[in-house]
Amino acid sequence: MNNHLKNYIRQFEYYKSLADKAMEQITADELFLLPAPHSNSVAVIVKHIAGNMLSRWTEIFTSDGEKEWRNREQEFDASDMNHAELMAYWEKGWATLFATLESMSDSDLERIIYIRNMGHTVQEAIIRQICHYPYHIGQIVYICKLLRGDKFNSLSIPKNQSKTYNKDKFDKEKSRKHFTEDL
Repeated sequence: MNNHLKNYIRQFEYYKSLADKAMEQITADELFLLPAPHSNSVAVIVKHIAGNMLSRWTEIFTSDGEKEWRNREQEFDASDMNHAELMAYWEKGWATLFATLESMSDSDLERIIYIRNMGHTVQEAIIRQICHYPYHIGQIVYICKLLRGDKFNSLSIPKNQSKTYNKDKFDKEKSRKHFTEDL
């Protein structure tokens, strides 16, 4: 596996960890709460991301990324799942993504795959999803933060801690590594 694939996997792992850490801070019931009319619950966003992953990353070289069996509209209704089923579906989506990426080699990045009949190199498809999933994960984090208020444990540099954080970083020798290695 080349550096690009390793870095893509690390980025996906990082965003998954943000969502997981945010969701751990709310109750199972709160996963299903609508923060406002016409909005999505955390559960709906989780179901949508997992459904997208399963469709996009299953048999990517032999079928379109928008599978016939996917019911995207149904992803926006999480009332058919309980907490355990929802989290199992979430993990299944991520497992599919990671298994597919881990099975690839350098030469696969330039192969053409299709999403709704539109050709993408694998690398373009990865970048497309590395933008899509964090968009929704940011929503998850924001909703969890709203629900927890001041009891929410920061997932990044806490307020008023930038100076301390930066001092710690600049006290260390320069090195080349992925930013998630220190998390």
